[in-house]
Amino acid sequence: ASRLAPLTLTSGSSGLPKAVAHAFSAHIASAQGIIEVMAFTAQDSWLLSLPLFHVSGQGIAWRWLTAGARLVLRSAQPLEHTLQDCSYASLVPTQLWRLLAQGNLPDALSAVLLGGAAIPLELTQQAEARGIRCWCGYGMTEMASTVCAKRADGQAGVALPLLAREIAVQDGEILLRGDSMAAGYWREGALLPLTDRDSWFHTRDSGVFQHNEWHVLGRLDNQFFSGGEGTQPENIEALLLAHPKVQQACVVPVADAEFGQRPVAAIEVSP
Repeated sequence: ASRLAPLTLTSGSSGLPKAVAHAFSAHIASAQGIIEVMAFTAQDSWLLSLPLFHVSGQGIAWRWLTAGARLVLRSAQPLEHTLQDCSYASLVPTQLWRLLAQGNLPDALSAVLLGGAAIPLELTQQAEARGIRCWCGYGMTEMASTVCAKRADGQAGVALPLLAREIAVQDGEILLRGDSMAAGYWREGALLPLTDRDSWFHTRDSGVFQHNEWHVLGRLDNQFFSGGEGTQPENIEALLLAHPKVQQACVVPVADAEFGQRPVAAIEVSP
């Protein structure tokens, strides 16, 4: 269990690729957290809908192995056909929107783990009304995928850490540690440490604990100052995405003579 599993490349927000090395035990610990919170059992099946070079795809495979369930692999087909006989799936919100719009949801589908974009409350309400439990969360490659997960409720928080994981905040930065933590970064035949002396991994994500759950505010790397105020573009994007007509939003800083920098948003709206 302590042997290293395959390496997973990640670039984070730095753009420089790093090879993250996990022990097999770390992947199993990661799987056990999701299995517990989502009630995934040996009688269930999970569609391998994500690539195995991505930690989220690896997470599906480890949940299958750990639970003794069924892993579904299918060649390129329309999603509604690919999902036949699958009780669980990992999807992005756009995929779930399309399934709901087509009105031909597979009967077996009972739960989806959503990620990759903001998750509108209307989407999860429609899915739940059709009998599909929707889950969302927070994770990263260094923690072998998911750190927190909860039943989607339209609130911005990501709930509490899963089994054998811990979260702390230091100077506004989220720190993580737990049994699913990577052994290190593999470089030139050696493992380089990625945690501090107390085994905390410094994520460069900004976060707070409010209303009995953790909130991820955005990347500290993305923060800029406007008129002396620290501005997190993800906060503005979340407000814009709350409007039912706004499908996508991206906020960037633009130089300004008076404020130093001002936030400017590019948005995509529905007809």
